[in-house]
Amino acid sequence: MAKKSRDVERIVNRRQFATKLRRLADSIDNEEPFRIQVAGERVTVPAGATIAVEHERSGGTEEIELQFRWSRD
Repeated sequence: MAKKSRDVERIVNRRQFATKLRRLADSIDNEEPFRIQVAGERVTVPAGATIAVEHERSGGTEEIELQFRWSRD
């Protein structure tokens, strides 16, 4: 069954974010998949996902994104 397209953003508090980052870092260090729930949907990031850091600047705003990309094959 094909998954629907999705583009969501969820604001979390600093403590929640720090906890997720620690779990993520442990998964990366241990070369294990990372499971996270975003806006009600569970997502598993495979250990072999490509990892990128993106910086955007526009007008008076700046943004840093941590990106993980993988194929669902």
